[in-house]
Amino acid sequence: MMSQSLAPKKPFAAPMVDRLSVRVVVDSRYERFLPKMTHPFTAIEHVGQVPGRQMTSLACEWGLSLHLESHRTGAKAQYMLDFGYTPEIVLRNADLLDIDPAKIDGLILSHAHRDHFGGLIGFVLQHRARMRNDLCFYNGGEDGFREKFLGDPKDPISWGSVDRRMLTAQHVTPVCCHEPHDLSHAFTTGYIERNSFEQVSGGSMVYEYDHFTETERRGKLLKDTHPDEHATCYIVQGRGLVVISSCGHVGLINTIKQAMAVSGVSKLHAVIGGFHLVTAPQDYIEHTVTELEGLKPDVVIPMHCSGADFIETMRRRMPNQLVTTNVGTRFTFGV
Repeated sequence: MMSQSLAPKKPFAAPMVDRLSVRVVVDSRYERFLPKMTHPFTAIEHVGQVPGRQMTSLACEWGLSLHLESHRTGAKAQYMLDFGYTPEIVLRNADLLDIDPAKIDGLILSHAHRDHFGGLIGFVLQHRARMRNDLCFYNGGEDGFREKFLGDPKDPISWGSVDRRMLTAQHVTPVCCHEPHDLSHAFTTGYIERNSFEQVSGGSMVYEYDHFTETERRGKLLKDTHPDEHATCYIVQGRGLVVISSCGHVGLINTIKQAMAVSGVSKLHAVIGGFHLVTAPQDYIEHTVTELEGLKPDVVIPMHCSGADFIETMRRRMPNQLVTTNVGTRFTFGV
């Protein structure tokens, strides 16, 4: 059994920052000729022509990766949150966006789906020699190392798993955050309670936990309930809570309310990321937006698996809060 750190069980006190920047490293949309955008609650910086790289471009794929940089009383912290589907894209874009691996304080995985961890090992292998010696990898618990499957349960296709042995071989320490975890500037929510109308979404499957049961010997697969999914959050001084839901399989509203409960902060400043509503029926989307309206966010930035129907519903019902995104774009809060 390889050693690993466990999330602390002492009472949780969420940290606070003065400023937070979220940079989109990997997503499925890149448009070079976007007009300048402004919003009263976030500074928006798009990337058109990559500076100094006239004959190249940012690339897209199905997946998500974000670079997080925060400032607090002169101190800075940087994290990579998720790593896209393939190492080629996350490495390419991180290089073009001048993300310095030496300045990264930790690696965070939102949940163990390949479109979020696929580029992880390649990123580590490429940059480990330049990164801090005491580098940690934060995931949502032991379930974050289980193999996931897709397709027909009678003939499943393996979607792979996070390679813990490779991480430890590269002297990256796994930290399982089943409970809330303080990352100095950021915090993770721990296990997300399922208390709203929302249903667990996403079609992956896992084998039963006990690998010595009769059902396991028969190869029975169960629907993945995503117990390892957690959100990365910040409290921005004078603004409120920023919740980053990389995929939201357990529900956008559940995720936000978990972040509020963990932090003790009821003011929702921004919600960012994948909301996994791309396959949701319209009445479900309408219900989600109704609940979101009640939480009164200043900014909503859907990415990845949020879906065109959700974005159009937001444009109709919450146009002042909606901000669309693009690979390379940086959003800054607390300006």
